[in-house]
Parts: sequence; structure tokens; C-alpha cells
Amino acid sequence: MHETNDAESTPSTVSRRDRGIAAYARIFALPERDVPAAFAELVGPEFAEEALQAAGGAGWWHPALTARDRSIAIITALTCQGVADKRLRTHVRLGMRHGLDQDALTALTALLAGYIGYPRASITMETIKDECAHTDNSVP
Repeated sequence: MHETNDAESTPSTVSRRDRGIAAYARIFALPERDVPAAFAELVGPEFAEEALQAAGGAGWWHPALTARDRSIAIITALTCQGVADKRLRTHVRLGMRHGLDQDALTALTALLAGYIGYPRASITMETIKDECAHTDNSVP
């Protein structure tokens, strides 16, 4: 049986775009009404619309994945790609809100280092240490 995340479940009558807006509202800690304009300003209206549609799909809403599972997957993907900017920082903070404490994030990063290399993993570890220091994330 899969653990689901009821806080992220939405009725099937909600549009894919609206589910995407809800996902980005959680990621960026914005009110849903502000998401489309803020995201369009950040990446342009066409790209923003594509991203909202994508975030409303099964990847963000399938009940077989918990919010914590998604955070682990996204932090892993960003680390593997060498992403070290605010995107990684945002997802580390989101992971912390989804129950990943400093020990879990450190263990994840140590695991990744053996597979993707220490240079990229160390960039993520620096971000994790910095975020944990600024949020007192000893316990989620």
C-alpha cells in the first residue's frame, strides 16, 4: 500500500493548470492568485504556462508519491545537474517543510556523492548546511 499525501490531493474536477498553480504556490510560498503573474515575470508567459501545465500532471499529484518523495527526487535531479542557484535552495527548503531534516539531507547527499561525484554533491551540501543554519532545521 502506498503512503499518500492528502494535503496535496485534489479533486479530479480541478484543471491541470490549477493543480500546477497550487504546486508552484507551495514551492514558492506564494498565494495561488499571485503565481501566474510572478512566474510569467520570472520566465516569460509562454514558458510559465508550459510549466504550470506540467506541474499539474501526475508527477506532482500522483498519490503513490508523497511530498517527501518528490522533494528527494527533485533535490537529487538538481544535484545531478549541478544546479546550485536559488532553484536548489528553494527545493531544499521545500524538502525541509516536507520532513527532510539535516540528517536526512546529509545522508542523501553522501549517497549521491558516490554516484555523481563529490564536486556536485559538495555544492548541494553547502546549500543544505546554509539553509539548515538559517532555519534551525534540527527537527522538521
